[in-house]
Amino acid sequence: MALLEYYPPTRPYLHLLYRDDDILVLDKASGLLSVPGKAPEHKDSLQLRVQRVFPSASVVHRLDMATSGIMLFALNKDAHRHLSRQFEHREVDKTYIARVWGKLEQKSGSIDAPLICDWPNRPKQMIDYERGKSALTHFELLKNDAYSSLVKLKPHTGRSHQLRVHMLSIGHVILGDKLYAHEEAKNAAKRLLLHAQFIRFSHPRHNKPVSYESLHPFAIEPQLGKSDSAK
Repeated sequence: MALLEYYPPTRPYLHLLYRDDDILVLDKASGLLSVPGKAPEHKDSLQLRVQRVFPSASVVHRLDMATSGIMLFALNKDAHRHLSRQFEHREVDKTYIARVWGKLEQKSGSIDAPLICDWPNRPKQMIDYERGKSALTHFELLKNDAYSSLVKLKPHTGRSHQLRVHMLSIGHVILGDKLYAHEEAKNAAKRLLLHAQFIRFSHPRHNKPVSYESLHPFAIEPQLGKSDSAK
């Protein structure tokens, strides 16, 4: 198991997008754990920071440490039950934006490939059609550039590392991915270029649809040196 090198960002310490009596919507920074890790040096997390300000807040879902973007917190037990039920029944509409290696020729499509933990290499995940849990991702090409593609990703399921492994499986690994990318793609960005940009769900108080958005921070094409051009 690979040791986690952890240098959580502190600016901004918290980025609150919305707050009411039932929910918090936050923009998690890349490099910050969603919840505390087991080791003492891995305690700093979005959950810990939020609970210092809102002690009753509880995590409803998680993002990978390297992924940035929207995360929901509940502020009371009823809200937590309501939101958790929506995630469990796959009623929450989520959209991610990623910049991936290579030119994606297909304008849109779906990746239906079951995932399981790659136990000897955890926390990595892998596709396993015999033992894996079902995982489905829909993708849409937004823009091709010189060596990469900007894509919209909509996960139907919420497996660990789902988007990262699914894009790897079709030959378009996400730039900056330290776990799954080859050297050129890994070095093409300082961080994982995956961002939870949009979420829609039913508000736990009035049960009406609400949505929130956080624009992705990597719209501009990263620049590689001449020696790093795609092959």
